[in-house]
Amino acid sequence: MQTDVLIIGAGPTGLMLANQLARRGIRPMIIDRHSGPAQQTRAMAVHARTLEIYAKMGLADQALRLGARGEGADIWANGRWSAHIPLGDMGKEQSPFPFVLMLGQDDNERIMGERLAKEGVPIEWRTELVALAERADHVDATLRRPDGSTVTVAASWVAGCDGSRSAVRELNHIGFPGAPYEQTFFVADTEAVGPMKPGHLNVYLWQDGFHLFFPMRGKDRWRVIGILPKGLRQKENVRFEEITPAIRQEAGAALTFTSCSWFSTYRIFHRAAERFRQGRCFLLGDAAHIHSPMGGQGMNTGLQDAYNLAWKLALVVQGRAEQRLLDSYENERLPVARRLLETTDRAFQLIVSDTWLAALFRTRILARLAARAMTFARARKLAFRTLSQIGIAYPASPLSEMLGRPDGGAPRAGDRFPWLHLSFAPNGAIEDLFARLDDTCFNLLVVGQKPSAEMHGIDGLRVHTVESSPQNDAELARAGIGATSFYLLRPDGHIGLCGGELNAAIIRKYAEERLHLLPSNVRLGSLDAA
Repeated sequence: MQTDVLIIGAGPTGLMLANQLARRGIRPMIIDRHSGPAQQTRAMAVHARTLEIYAKMGLADQALRLGARGEGADIWANGRWSAHIPLGDMGKEQSPFPFVLMLGQDDNERIMGERLAKEGVPIEWRTELVALAERADHVDATLRRPDGSTVTVAASWVAGCDGSRSAVRELNHIGFPGAPYEQTFFVADTEAVGPMKPGHLNVYLWQDGFHLFFPMRGKDRWRVIGILPKGLRQKENVRFEEITPAIRQEAGAALTFTSCSWFSTYRIFHRAAERFRQGRCFLLGDAAHIHSPMGGQGMNTGLQDAYNLAWKLALVVQGRAEQRLLDSYENERLPVARRLLETTDRAFQLIVSDTWLAALFRTRILARLAARAMTFARARKLAFRTLSQIGIAYPASPLSEMLGRPDGGAPRAGDRFPWLHLSFAPNGAIEDLFARLDDTCFNLLVVGQKPSAEMHGIDGLRVHTVESSPQNDAELARAGIGATSFYLLRPDGHIGLCGGELNAAIIRKYAEERLHLLPSNVRLGSLDAA
């Protein structure tokens, strides 16, 4: 058996990678040791950057129908309401999706699984990776099938999307340093009525910890997460009914749980793999990094890993780029994971710490401080960029090149290009730029100048010319974009190359030296007009 790409793990990260490859004409093989998709909600938050990708896949509308839009967060301290933080349009003018969507991992897996089935890519369940042997031009992967027999698959590339106990990581002897938090946590999917603000994230802070109530689709449905009460932390096989008195003590006697469909206790780890690549094998998602649930970043970060790797892997598999392009995956995503690990760990330690100072800050200061900060537009913008992951950038990437010194507020190489509404023809209609961009190819945005009729281009490059007009000038000024400039956007929407005056030589040079595109894919001729 042979395959271009073998994906181990059919969770959210593996499904995203498989879908993105299929959209680019690559038919991967995807396996999972489990018997089927997740039945529990597990991860809950879907952020703006993920929804932007879903829009490219035609899945955003379905996700919005299935999910519950988080309109705000209400913070309670010692049983009393303390503050409200609006979240409904926190990212207005920054993204088509300026909010947090509450959508469980099971629903995310279902919509991506259905999309993958339409691409004609089956998932091989109850199939486990048991051995890896790297050869000169492929990897021999030994798989154990549902009947216990084994088969060897010759895979050009292997993607480990197989979670925190990743077989791909372990078989490649990649270290996974880190440690668990000392507390034991619980999660429960419930039906409940009480003082919680409907449709809002309700955060209950108290002397010994916290409880989070996430709104779920349906009447009176809540995902509840918290720390086990001290008296139960050493007990095995804790039942939900045993912790409800402690929750009611903090949330108020008016709280009543009418049912619990799923309950689990668990430990939280914070770890990052020492490297994200070993030869022809890659690590993505929880196989590469796991961290605290602060900000709901885990699942979204894995999806971004897959979106980053997919377009690069497709170019290499298709013979359009050299393998050196794949080095940029670890260069870009490993720093993101380590930075996220540090920031979520610091925030989480503050929330869960048992010290009297942390308890004082948690119950007396935190709510008021957060509410006050969110009254400032700059703070809201920064908070949204961080939480939504639209602020992730790769300035130090080998794929990022900036010609000249842009104005202070201008987008820079490595940034996600901003969301704009522009006209692309004289007296033409105003269009949503993100809806116009094709994420299966490179896009060249040319501002205030016309590309020459004959120049060096990238095979499949789409060109978007933005001429001066009152609407365009206002939008460009809002984003800090110069009147004469150009931006070469990677398929994932990040800026690869940017500068002022555009000419043929710099596009060719970037394509060959940065993207490592093969000569047959860097051609002389008129560029494809979008």
